[in-house]
Amino acid sequence: MTIVGGGTTDSLVREDGVVGYIDVGPLTLESGYRLPRARLAYETWGHLNEDASNAVLIEHALTGDSHVARGQSREHAPEVERLAAEAGGWWDGLVGPGAAIDTDKYFVVCANILGGCYGSTGPATQAPPEVDPDQKSWGSRFPRITVRDTVIAEAVLSDALGIERWRLVIGGSMGGARALEWAVMYPDRVAACGVIAACASASAELLAWGQAQALAIRQDPNFRGGDYYDSEFPEAGLGLARRIAHITYRSAAELHYRFGREAQPNEDVDGTYTAERGRYRVESYLDHQASKLAGRFDANSYLSVNETLMSHDITRGRGSLEEVLAGTSCEWLVAGVDSDRLFFPAESAELVRALPGEQTLHMISSPSGHDGFLIEAPQLGMLLKKSVLKD
Repeated sequence: MTIVGGGTTDSLVREDGVVGYIDVGPLTLESGYRLPRARLAYETWGHLNEDASNAVLIEHALTGDSHVARGQSREHAPEVERLAAEAGGWWDGLVGPGAAIDTDKYFVVCANILGGCYGSTGPATQAPPEVDPDQKSWGSRFPRITVRDTVIAEAVLSDALGIERWRLVIGGSMGGARALEWAVMYPDRVAACGVIAACASASAELLAWGQAQALAIRQDPNFRGGDYYDSEFPEAGLGLARRIAHITYRSAAELHYRFGREAQPNEDVDGTYTAERGRYRVESYLDHQASKLAGRFDANSYLSVNETLMSHDITRGRGSLEEVLAGTSCEWLVAGVDSDRLFFPAESAELVRALPGEQTLHMISSPSGHDGFLIEAPQLGMLLKKSVLKD
């Protein structure tokens, strides 16, 4: 795949949906810690136009990755690359040829978050010699990463790709927090901002849920203070953290109508459940979600990105919400999910009231709770076409 204009080099842009890497370190973090070396994993779709005015940055949520949509690997690519590129993305239907974020029209970029475990520097990656002469995994030594730190890293990627101004920066949940920080930190580099199922700061309730998830991991005997890479993986703790989180991602009504109080008869798992009832169906559902995440995610990275989400507060050290947002100059799409009980619609409304100019809170209707921002892609696509992507 080649790229036109923008001052970039062909080597930075891969085939659609194929992971690439870029060094963005050293980085001085918000905490003052100097991260000696850092890299971001990222994927691109489409072509950057001559004046680099058609670039869209998509921000993933807590345990997401850079594979936002299906892609196409190069001819004769290794099978592992081909399968990864052509696998379904987490926002398929919203992003792709002919979709609301049309990859025939826009140049789409999505990067794995700093601290993650899908190719970007995180706790499971080797520490540089400056930190560990033996270059073992960072583990417990990996520094705290804030939302602002992630945006600074992405700005380095933006520079390397030759993108001075994003046509749109958009994300849901923690991705929405990152998109909002882009608009605040780099107002001249964001033409439009989409904050979906997110708000101006992490609430006290979100912090409470975050602490419970972190303790679930840290209290697993296999966690070993975060230095477990040469021993047993803390699967039980990570699974419990995922169960806690997933309850907040779905609505009470959905859990009731999908599972109710029904049990799965004659099912006993490791002697946990009585033969008289087996697992309740909702227990089976949560067990499945826990097992899926434990099979694909690193426990330390979960702690890192969880702490990043908890750090979210665009007013921290800056002034009132209105004062902070007064410095932004982009178009806005703020959309909540009507059944969300993690980022409540009232919090999205508070953000809208503080934005400069006349703004509207849009609502995605979904019975599914917070995850509605992923599930109801057609509704979100219509909102995008009617607002910040009318051209």
